[in-house]
Amino acid sequence: MNEAQVLEIGQQALRVALIVSAPLLLASMVVGILVSIVQVATSLQDATLTFVPKILGVGVVLLLTGNWMLRTLVDFTHDLLTRLPGVF
Repeated sequence: MNEAQVLEIGQQALRVALIVSAPLLLASMVVGILVSIVQVATSLQDATLTFVPKILGVGVVLLLTGNWMLRTLVDFTHDLLTRLPGVF
């Protein structure tokens, strides 16, 4: 295995990790901003007001995109395992 192959696999792994985590991170960020706006408007500063909606939002996004996320990770793993015999 040469350095180019290692770098390519590393770059692909980072790309897949970023793509798979993006929907959850974006959902958490959007829900957090919306809750923060509501907190500022109502002067409520309770910690659970930010935590519970984020958990619910991330859960909904995970239910909607979980199949796609799993398929992406399985495809990456399959690609990685099919490359292994040619690497050594």
